Amino acid sequence: MLSISETCYTVAIIPRMLSRLLSPQQPISIPCCATQLFFYLTFGINNCFLLTAMGYDRYVAICNPLRYSVIMGKEACVQLASGSLGTGLGVAIVQVTSVFGLSFCDVFVISHFFCDVRPLLKLACTDTTFSEIINFVVSVCVLVLPMGLVFISYVLIISTILKITSAKGRKKAFATCASHLTVVIIHYGCASIIYLKPKSQNSLGQDRLISVTYTVITPLLNPVVYSLRNKEVRDALCRAVGQKPLSS
Repeated sequence: MLSISETCYTVAIIPRMLSRLLSPQQPISIPCCATQLFFYLTFGINNCFLLTAMGYDRYVAICNPLRYSVIMGKEACVQLASGSLGTGLGVAIVQVTSVFGLSFCDVFVISHFFCDVRPLLKLACTDTTFSEIINFVVSVCVLVLPMGLVFISYVLIISTILKITSAKGRKKAFATCASHLTVVIIHYGCASIIYLKPKSQNSLGQDRLISVTYTVITPLLNPVVYSLRNKEVRDALCRAVGQKPLSS
């Protein structure tokens, strides 16, 4: 689900970004901009909650291993995945409606490489206070609450790992969480810098640079981070570079 969501997330942004690099003055209509913002928010928020669900999965696997198959059954996984997507859809509809319900000037230039909430609010010709409040509340619910849940999960996970007597067991447990924790830090960290900082500290140039990290670099790293945990993938990589496979 995370792979599908990441793919849709990047497809909503990267093709348009590449075409604008080739033709910088290429215009985008308001309906197209609204559509891009809708899919960006839907799958971006879906990613946030999927990463939270994956944190819960790691917590159950390490802290309650004997009950893992009961707690994280097929039904639970479907509920977590559908709940994440449903939340993304609902929040995206609210955000897009609040932003594009404003009046914009006839001709405007978006100071970003895709249609995002804050750059669009700067272009509105009417008072944006209500939309900014909605954006802040959404940012807190989508970023702070999931981060808090992931943090609590890892506090419990680490406390359980430290109780493991064998060094091999501790190493294996930490390895289970390393890839997920890496992606969580990059994803939530970059998004929090942009969406939770005070309005007075806004810097569109800095925001664009950070946005590249979580819209381009993070989705690019995810397949590498997660696939290198697979022994067969690591062995294939070693054979490709002419080294002895790790399994031999």
